[in-house]
Amino acid sequence: MKKFPCICFLFCLCCSGVLWGQTATRSTIFDALSRQGVGEGEVIVHQSAAIEQMIGERMAGVNVETTDSVAYLKIQGYRTQVFSGNNQRASKDEAFSKEKEIKELFPDVPTYVSYNAPFWKLRVGDFRSHEEAYHMMRQLMAAFPKYGKEMYIVREEIKIPLNEE
Repeated sequence: MKKFPCICFLFCLCCSGVLWGQTATRSTIFDALSRQGVGEGEVIVHQSAAIEQMIGERMAGVNVETTDSVAYLKIQGYRTQVFSGNNQRASKDEAFSKEKEIKELFPDVPTYVSYNAPFWKLRVGDFRSHEEAYHMMRQLMAAFPKYGKEMYIVREEIKIPLNEE
């Protein structure tokens, strides 16, 4: 009979922990914007309850990749394909050679050399829109006219840095 009060106590303790976890307030961007300080204006945000519930929730299909110091959001976007070749050894060397030339002129633009049998490919950039990729393609064509016939824009998963240092 002594076990019954202990079990009841543990049950009540667990239930109160669950209830406390459900009633804990969650601070969102709307709360931060609505705060009013001395000498500051007031911002009122009107939105549906559905939007407020989605804030802070991970969206389906969103992929985040982390390295040592940077997190990347992986989404569908665009890249400019500069080279594609299927000669096993020569195409690999040509892809890396062209990558080096592009990196010298555009050091801040990411380049990607990949092998998907039997093709070696060189793609440039992580662009959210087709227009951004097209603008980069035009710059590359102006800088490297001999590559111009091979260049086109491809839709691909891109990496957007979230917390660069």
